[in-house]
Amino acid sequence: MMQNEYVPFFSEVKEVIRHTDIEYTFRMAYEGQVKPGQFFEVSLPKFGEAPISVSGIGDGTIDLTIRRVGRVTEEIFEHYEGDRLFLRGPYGNGFDADLYKGKELVVVAGGTGLSPVRGIVDYFARHPQEVKSMTLIAGFKSASDILFKEDLQRWRKSMKVILTVDSGEETKDCKVGLVTEFIPGLGLGDAASAAAVVVGPPVMMKFAAGALLKRGFCEENIWISHERKMCCGIGKCGHCKVDDTYICLDGPVFNFTKGIRLVD
Repeated sequence: MMQNEYVPFFSEVKEVIRHTDIEYTFRMAYEGQVKPGQFFEVSLPKFGEAPISVSGIGDGTIDLTIRRVGRVTEEIFEHYEGDRLFLRGPYGNGFDADLYKGKELVVVAGGTGLSPVRGIVDYFARHPQEVKSMTLIAGFKSASDILFKEDLQRWRKSMKVILTVDSGEETKDCKVGLVTEFIPGLGLGDAASAAAVVVGPPVMMKFAAGALLKRGFCEENIWISHERKMCCGIGKCGHCKVDDTYICLDGPVFNFTKGIRLVD
């Protein structure tokens, strides 16, 4: 008998971590292989489903950081520890840590774009010997929008963290300005052999990647992740199709040499 790929499974909410008024991380029970940057379809009967990126991988758990922005996520926010949600996945290709090992690595994340790269940043924070150097540039609209504050403090111990907000007052740990402003001054030994990951809104990815290229990075050493809305997750509905590419199947992580053609 063929398995119905649309049938979800129950997952228990193990913990809920509140970051802002509208952004929580739901730590869900999950046993199986999963990569940072992949996504799950999270659903509730009568309300629908929404694609949510994996923002953390634990022992028997996955983290799904969800923003309260619509009918489905409004209802998900009513479920807390001990409750259960429906999941399908994981879908997509995710980030491959092996591609960045032995390199100078720069991660540029804008807003909720920090969620899908949190797993790869955390991996190298725990294994700093596997990269030559590590720099994270994370930008948010304001100080009240900053996600993963405890992680950011922990990551500072093993990598260079540049935390920035679009507006507000500069502090010891947080600068003011767009993420692109901090790329030209990156201290790198050899930008041409360095690797970069860029995730955020399309316009941010476009200009951040452009700044990296001006800094000396090679196109083939830059990876981006699309946050384009996926529906079925298995390449059947065509909702995320761009030309001949299905974001849910071929992505959402792309090498810049292909991904740039998919940026609106």
